[in-house]
Amino acid sequence: MKKFVVRRIGYSVLSLLLLSLTIFFFVRVTGDPAVLLAEPGASAEDLRIIREQFGLDRPLWIQYGAFMENLLKGDFGKSFYYRTPVLELYLSRLPHSLLLAGAAMVFSLLIGIPTGIIAAVRVNRWWDSIGKVFALLGLSLPSFWVGLLLILFFSVYLEWLPSSGAGTAWHVIMPAFALGWYFAAAHMRLTRSSMLEVLGSEYVKLARLKGLPEALVIAKHAFKNALIPVLTLAGINLVIMVNVAVVVETVFAWPGVGRLLFEGISFRDFPVVQATVILGGAMIIVVNLVVDILYAVIDPRIRLER
Repeated sequence: MKKFVVRRIGYSVLSLLLLSLTIFFFVRVTGDPAVLLAEPGASAEDLRIIREQFGLDRPLWIQYGAFMENLLKGDFGKSFYYRTPVLELYLSRLPHSLLLAGAAMVFSLLIGIPTGIIAAVRVNRWWDSIGKVFALLGLSLPSFWVGLLLILFFSVYLEWLPSSGAGTAWHVIMPAFALGWYFAAAHMRLTRSSMLEVLGSEYVKLARLKGLPEALVIAKHAFKNALIPVLTLAGINLVIMVNVAVVVETVFAWPGVGRLLFEGISFRDFPVVQATVILGGAMIIVVNLVVDILYAVIDPRIRLER
């Protein structure tokens, strides 16, 4: 078990190292931030001073070494555009992303799990067909397109909900729906597959032979066992939601981490983009590491695999 944990931690550290290397060099091919930071009509000397001020005039390998040295100290640098420490900026936006991801997760579970259960119980009937169409649309329609349609109908035509910003519960409804739409379809498909597998098991057949009511068989014997993989996926999806809501947060002008990443890319704010991607990647890697370890604790065969 100890070797398994050490090996998984090693993979996680290597993944973070590769992520930092990739994002560091990737942002630098987007252009020169000095051009955006300087005033219109700035001279070549002005641009040189700005590059020197932010250390952009040094060779890339020296910049990366300084970046990693500061990163190990917990220093993600200072934003070029906002002129504030990036970590403070990230933490100020994180609660909004967590709120949006939590609301989207509640929506996806409330829609996806019951729909998946009914589709499995009514397999090959009209409700199952509706569930398949719902899953197909949820996995196919882009979240930004869903968001634009929501704004068009509920903000422009009906004037029921605010189209952008944050502050009240009404502001959360549309972005949470747009973000949770895809994940609701994913949870529905997994719930349906898991329920079908459990409903065909021997202990469910035995419960039916004992004469137990069908509702009790489904709720107590089938649903509880089918829920395990769904909850595992939901935990991972929650972390993913926090870090992949760039488009949704931009469409609804939601002040979260995703919009911060978009602003960093737009302004060529290297420290903001690097910190947002690395912190988001670290969050996902840590959750996957914990899930791997929990699986190894539950099933010893996993940690014995080479």
